[in-house]
Amino acid sequence: PSLANDPDPLQDFCVADPTSGITLNGFPCKNPANVTAGDFFFAGIAKAGATNNTQGSVVTGANVEKIPGLNTLGVSLARIDYAPGGLNPPHTHPRATEIVFVLYGELDVGFITTANVLVSKHIVAGEVFVFPRGLVHFQKNNGYMPAALIAAFNSQLAGTQSIALTLFTSSPPVPDNVLTMAFQIGTKEVTKIRAKLSAMK
Repeated sequence: PSLANDPDPLQDFCVADPTSGITLNGFPCKNPANVTAGDFFFAGIAKAGATNNTQGSVVTGANVEKIPGLNTLGVSLARIDYAPGGLNPPHTHPRATEIVFVLYGELDVGFITTANVLVSKHIVAGEVFVFPRGLVHFQKNNGYMPAALIAAFNSQLAGTQSIALTLFTSSPPVPDNVLTMAFQIGTKEVTKIRAKLSAMK
């Protein structure tokens, strides 16, 4: 059967042990005798992140990489902060559906279906919007004040692929003739886009 989220845990918890050296789908469990409350705690989304970058936004993840106790539990959070005019550019989460709650400010959000239909909405503080798993989506602060939201995912590690960065800054690079044909642009434009996006990484 296919699963719409991470598989259910088989014990009370399985605190991630990323130092074990064992490779598997998820993380091996830390010895329960060595588990502490700190394995289930993270204060990193309590304050706004710095948005003084090219996109005018910053994502602060609260996933299994920051909270080892989330391992096998199938949930995670993120806080996204936006400067006025800030953008969380088109991206996708291959392993999770995302639901967002606006803390303050206002945002224009949307996702694109596989039928190439844009589903979009203007949302404000206290409102919620859902981005279905795997669909390309974005958030834009078109207001004059900062904005922030909390995003929840049905995965301990949703994964993120930013469309522009994925196509133009991969290693090794996507061949120029693929990008020129897909976007109907010339090689010079591909080089220019790569240079701009590489500076943002």
